[in-house]
Amino acid sequence: MDDIRKSLSPARLGSICVYCGASSAVNEKYIRLAEALGRELAGRGIRLVYGGGGVGLMGACAMAAHERGGEVLGIMPRFLLQKERIYTDVEHRIVDDMHTRKMMMFEEADAFIVLPGGIGTLEEAVEILSWARLGLHAKPMAFLDEDGFWEPFFELIEKIIAGGFIPEEFRGTMVHCTTSADAITALEDRRVVIDL
Repeated sequence: MDDIRKSLSPARLGSICVYCGASSAVNEKYIRLAEALGRELAGRGIRLVYGGGGVGLMGACAMAAHERGGEVLGIMPRFLLQKERIYTDVEHRIVDDMHTRKMMMFEEADAFIVLPGGIGTLEEAVEILSWARLGLHAKPMAFLDEDGFWEPFFELIEKIIAGGFIPEEFRGTMVHCTTSADAITALEDRRVVIDL
């Protein structure tokens, strides 16, 4: 009985990779959401793995986690050092290209949270979902917003499922949440389901 209870309890997440926008020219509510996520990760003792920048939602999330005493790992490709201005107060790794950055972020994470962002954020999230579809991993993903930012994406997923391009079970690899606490809890719960 203890073994069953243990297997059904939430899985402890050591690291969560956060994908998000690097632009500072965004609505302040998105910056606040990123800060809230950083504080929540630090408060739960979960390491933040992210793109290494000190600007936009990226910087806001990392700074909030660091200021709360959380562990942070930034991974930055050399060519973006000036544009995304690395956040030097935390551990960081400089890599040669985007492919290496994305692979390292994937390898260092137990799960993923996607905050609002642009094409780069969407591309990173979809690549990880594609790898899950191919059976290359079973790490869950949460999309986090407070204003329905990701609703069109989930509507598209439903059309893809309805069209027969992916099975209905694929919904289990991701969840849509409106608070940082709910996103992390959902990832812990879904990790149990996927691992079983």
